[in-house]
Amino acid sequence: MTRIALLDPSDPARLDRMRSLLPEGWQLTAAPSRSADDQMQALQGAAFAITGDAPVTAAMMAVPGLRAVHKWGVGYDAIDLGAARDRGVRVMRTTGSNAVVVAETTLGLILAVNRNLVRGHVGILRGDWPKGALGPTSMQLSGRTVGIVGMGHIGMALAGMLRGFGCRILYTKRQPLPPEEEARIGAGFAPLHDLLAASDVVTLNCELNDSTRNLIDAERLALMKPDAILVNAARGGVMVEADLADAIRAGRLRGAGVDVFSVEPIAPDNPLLGLDQVILTPHLAAISADGFAPTVQRMMDNLQAVAEGRAPRDIDILV
Repeated sequence: MTRIALLDPSDPARLDRMRSLLPEGWQLTAAPSRSADDQMQALQGAAFAITGDAPVTAAMMAVPGLRAVHKWGVGYDAIDLGAARDRGVRVMRTTGSNAVVVAETTLGLILAVNRNLVRGHVGILRGDWPKGALGPTSMQLSGRTVGIVGMGHIGMALAGMLRGFGCRILYTKRQPLPPEEEARIGAGFAPLHDLLAASDVVTLNCELNDSTRNLIDAERLALMKPDAILVNAARGGVMVEADLADAIRAGRLRGAGVDVFSVEPIAPDNPLLGLDQVILTPHLAAISADGFAPTVQRMMDNLQAVAEGRAPRDIDILV
């Protein structure tokens, strides 16, 4: 029997939904916690592993019989690809599968921060009516300049949504897009420092790697307009959280929406906790109930291809 180990702890109902999509004769078990011992134990006897947020270390790649690791989503910074290559373990992801929902969440955070929606909601729950107090920091999105850091599947989906607001869209990435592609999505390339200085809204939608780690720090935050906002739906390590907190407290930035953190679940001493101008969400940007079955089926198709000696979907292959 072929066994898959789900490395992220999961409730029974979710596991049952996944099991209904398994190839015939396959078995799925889940690690009971994120502890190193439980993760290693879950992998014993498994041919395949699936991870959402759980790291996959070199030691885990060395577990006998492990043939492939599949990322549920796209960010692979917590997977040791070098160890996978050394051990001959295939690594895959669901490229582009969550682009629309992450873009929607990014847009939702932009609107929520810009319009003070959460601060208004919390104020009412506390028995207040903060309409007048929130007016001076409530801004419209329409017609504003939005800078997108990273223009992959998510950035392109977000650009399409922002066009409906009549936004001027800037983007930055390692290599600019061809002019015809820029014209199609309605966005113009700008170096990072120019994008930060010109934008009313900056969104982080890039991968976490050596070139983007701590990309948004105190020096770069200082380039932004004091009435601008920042949204991070990429990875926590792309942004220095303490520097963002300092900028918010000092009034050098109007607000922020943050879905991802350097330590997850969020640490109790995270400097962003308790800041009224910051909306925090628990890495939910890629979650979509209606996208569950298609994404799981795509992972199963890729893993079944490996099991049968066939090539998985080309755009999903990392190793």
